Amino acid sequence: MLSVPSLEELQAAAHVVTLPMRVKFRGVTEREVMLFEGPAGWAEFGPFLEYDDVESAMWLASAVEAGWHGYPATVRDWVPVNATVPAVEPAEVAGILGAYDALHTVKIKVAEPGQSLAQDAARVGAVRHLLPDARIRVDANGGWDVDQAVQALRMLSVFGLEYAEQPVASVPEMAAVRRALSGAVLIAADESVRKASDPLAVARAGAADLLVVKAAPLGGVRRALEIVAEAGLPAVVSSALESSVGIRAGVALAAALPKLDYACGLGTVSLMAADVVSDSLVAISGGLAVRDVVATPALLAKFAAPPERRDWWLDRLRRTHALL
Repeated sequence: MLSVPSLEELQAAAHVVTLPMRVKFRGVTEREVMLFEGPAGWAEFGPFLEYDDVESAMWLASAVEAGWHGYPATVRDWVPVNATVPAVEPAEVAGILGAYDALHTVKIKVAEPGQSLAQDAARVGAVRHLLPDARIRVDANGGWDVDQAVQALRMLSVFGLEYAEQPVASVPEMAAVRRALSGAVLIAADESVRKASDPLAVARAGAADLLVVKAAPLGGVRRALEIVAEAGLPAVVSSALESSVGIRAGVALAAALPKLDYACGLGTVSLMAADVVSDSLVAISGGLAVRDVVATPALLAKFAAPPERRDWWLDRLRRTHALL
């Protein structure tokens, strides 16, 4: 286990920022995160506001790894990434895609609360119309039940899906959907890995064809690599809607995987209207170079969270640090 700096050292290195989004994503219009400048580089602690302290502690462990220990050795210096289309109306799809230089693969959000399967189909169809040769994957964030997922994925499969990410919430439900589809659509596990007390349960249950792994929720790059190795399934690395500092951890994970067969969901800085670094980690020629990033003092000041929000994050830091 990696050593943990003192609470006082983390507090002294902390910055809290509020970054506006270009478009609502996961219900978020502003992304609030805490950043640290550690001896090994910049690090991000950004569990979503509703996450409890136990889950958030994993994100802090990831930040400690990045800022105080650095990342493990890599096997590649470039990582292919996908574009991401939130649950927008079809007319907005072209504008979303226009922000990306990574259109060989597109992930599309579906099963948004309050939206219908017809709206999902229209959104996926709009992407397919604009990008007839792209790989398309959909992400339901566990929003369907088993019957809804099977019906939806059979319908959406006409657009040629690379895979469906977390169509249902639980591991048994994932296994049931996978059996019902009989290989017609590959199933990827996200929340069933990163939010589970046992991240390997999905592999043991035969509930997924591949894993979606995120460095921060799994406790850092090293732990995520261990989980992928033990699961024995192909992996896709994805973001948790971070700034470029947080995306750097995802790039480190993707670059260290022994095998990488899928484009990674690390292009989400393109969904943000602001960043904390002047040279953002956004896709060029369909991928991200493996490189370090440094927060820009002027941007940290410009997007600094108000004092009451900084106090909220410092209290969260105190509570989660006690769990490491």
